[in-house]
Amino acid sequence: MLPSAGHLLSLLLVIGTGGVVPSPRVALQGCYVAEEAGEQTFRCSQAGLSTVPTGIPNDTRKLYLDANRLASVPAGAFQHLPVLEELDLSHNVLAHLSGAAFQGLEGTLRHLDLSANQLASVPLEAFVGLQIQVNLSANPWRCDCALQELLRRVRLAPGTGTGIVCGPGARPDLVGQEFLALAGEEELCGTGRGGARRSTDVALLVTMGGWLVLVVTYLAHYVWQNREETRRPLKQAPVLPVRSEDSSTLSTVV
Repeated sequence: MLPSAGHLLSLLLVIGTGGVVPSPRVALQGCYVAEEAGEQTFRCSQAGLSTVPTGIPNDTRKLYLDANRLASVPAGAFQHLPVLEELDLSHNVLAHLSGAAFQGLEGTLRHLDLSANQLASVPLEAFVGLQIQVNLSANPWRCDCALQELLRRVRLAPGTGTGIVCGPGARPDLVGQEFLALAGEEELCGTGRGGARRSTDVALLVTMGGWLVLVVTYLAHYVWQNREETRRPLKQAPVLPVRSEDSSTLSTVV
């Protein structure tokens, strides 16, 4: 039995899109589909959005949700976009990212823009498995251990590092300062997450150092004491006095 025309059309769509069937184009107010530099692009810039929209075509490679009113990104918000490479969430009011916000994008996402939001901290698990360049500038960062650990795991977009500045929630002496310069001079993970092991290692090193000092001091004292003993002159054996009875006996014998 020959396949129906609908089945053939679906098969051709799968082959033509590399295995991704484009979802139906849903008209979202203020959003439009375009092709930029040969890449399927979906733009929702300045669309007045307060939540991540539904109906984004699943063959989208570049998604622009910038300049809206997004306050959070829930878990799995983009997991239906299997070929997404670039995501722009800049100039929103993001204050919270779910630890699974970018779930499903581990093998595809390359560029992520989170600049100009209200992020003070982000969960490390949100970036696990991602191989991305990220823009984190212009946020009121808390400048704590979590941020220091995050910057060890991601690559910053070129020219954006100086824009990572400590916000009002940071330690008073850090507010207004560039974080990268501080992170190069101060270890912020001495305690808390990521720092307990460092503290234990430091304590162990201090303890071992103390024992080493005690051993060296004892050995030095022992060597010095032995050297002093060898320098002292040998004492002459004491002359025992002759008793009077022994003298009388000797005279008689003579």
